[in-house]
Amino acid sequence: MKLGKVEFCHLLQIIALFLCLSGMNQAEPSRSRSKPYFQSGRTRTKRSWVWNQFFVLEEYMGSDPLYVGKLHSDVDKGDGSIKYILSGEGASSIFIIDENTGDIHATKRLDREEQAYYTLRAQAHDRLTNKPVEPESEFVIKIQDINDNEPKFLDGPYTAGVPEMSPVGTSVVQVTATDADDPTYGNSARVVYSILQGQPYFSVEPKTGIIKTALPNMDREAKDQYLLVIQAKDMVGQNGGLSGTTSVTVTLTDVNDNPPRFPRRSYQYNVPESLPLASVVARIKAADADVGPNAEMEYKIVDGDGLGVFKISVDKDTQEGIITIQKELDFEAKTSYTLRIEAANMHVDPRFLSLGPFSDMTTVKIIVEDVDEPPVFTSRLYSMVVSEAAKVGTIIGTVAAHDPDASNSPVRYSIDRNTDLERYFNIDANSGVITTAKSLDRETNAVHNITVLAMESQNPAQIGRGYVAITILDINDNAPEFAMEYETTVCENAQPGQIIQKISAIDKDDPPNGHQFYFSLTAEAANNHNFTLQDNKGDVSPYLSEAVNLY
Repeated sequence: MKLGKVEFCHLLQIIALFLCLSGMNQAEPSRSRSKPYFQSGRTRTKRSWVWNQFFVLEEYMGSDPLYVGKLHSDVDKGDGSIKYILSGEGASSIFIIDENTGDIHATKRLDREEQAYYTLRAQAHDRLTNKPVEPESEFVIKIQDINDNEPKFLDGPYTAGVPEMSPVGTSVVQVTATDADDPTYGNSARVVYSILQGQPYFSVEPKTGIIKTALPNMDREAKDQYLLVIQAKDMVGQNGGLSGTTSVTVTLTDVNDNPPRFPRRSYQYNVPESLPLASVVARIKAADADVGPNAEMEYKIVDGDGLGVFKISVDKDTQEGIITIQKELDFEAKTSYTLRIEAANMHVDPRFLSLGPFSDMTTVKIIVEDVDEPPVFTSRLYSMVVSEAAKVGTIIGTVAAHDPDASNSPVRYSIDRNTDLERYFNIDANSGVITTAKSLDRETNAVHNITVLAMESQNPAQIGRGYVAITILDINDNAPEFAMEYETTVCENAQPGQIIQKISAIDKDDPPNGHQFYFSLTAEAANNHNFTLQDNKGDVSPYLSEAVNLY
């Protein structure tokens, strides 16, 4: 005969009730002579009852009140003269007593998980005098447990992580189920764990609930997350036990078990020769299935003819290798470069060296593209000299520029008139010969700074600029001039030979060794004998002195 779960529980309740009643019969009050009882106005009698525990099966579902036990006093002769009184926890509301027989019954369904025991007090009174015939006695009614609570995972659902490639038996997480049933009575609260979902990757220890890895070499890059279902079953896992479940999400954390690898053995990039310094030429990346620090790389140029022209650095966010220019490119000088580049993991795990090497190499070829460049002068600055006495059309010097491109287009020259507003100079459009176009005056402008334009004949938009500094050489083309207009006064009593005025002169010309002036009086003034002029031969300014007394 097979019993269903409900029928089986009812059967357990009946058996437990039978055992409980048997225990209560043995728990009838026994005599104790250890403690005398004194009653006022009576001779001393000895205590004749001591109550032990009563047991009541929880969750009783019968229609009649549940019999708990019986109170009895030796004074009771069975003639109805003794009345039994019950007080304490649950008296009258849960537990009732037959005052004539002392029988105790429970009137409500009891739940051990709500209250495990009740403390009550019993009295036996003389029905006529209503005086106690026995001392008040305290006893306990203990609620007997049945397996009516399933295990529960109070902390679930769980999440945990374990490194990929972990050995079999590596601990992942411990799950714990609690059972509200009485752990001191039977197996109602004795739980065992099992795994319902998650094999063959993980296992659980039946007694401790510790989840462990069950397969070696679990690879995060193949599958990084697993959903486990763990069951906890009471009654030590036997049939009829109650169970509860929880889920555990296990994530495989990354280890550095994947070396970096370039997707291609070689790369090629085209860049214009006009690309500015520090410009990005290319981005390359070695593939690494790992994540975080385990995928961090460093790149370096290990060989090639572009070691000093290019450099490579790493983008911390994308782990790409960034190739940039360190020196200017010139298609006419070199049309291509070849770089040998290495990518290597920064954090290598010694456990996985056998999977290495944890680096890889690739070749990057950089093709320099020609760009139509403006003409280039042979010198950054031309210095020329010409005398201020030069006639119009005098050749001063020659500038030269060429097209740096492979086409070597012819060049035509012109002067930027913003730098020669007075048009003192001309330039031959074909030869670059610079000549004078006007008379020059060093005293007006000693140096002329002009800009010469060189234009490609095939592409006039391409213009190069050259700079010419023309220094004007001095000639003696300016007469001396007195420094100022002199007006001199003299006292009438001045002594002969007394200096009355010093005279100086200037010259706009600029001889290399400075000026030397010679002073003399005009013929008209020389006939005046009142004053004389002394010439210091260019060393000191001459002075005028009185020769005779003036009246």
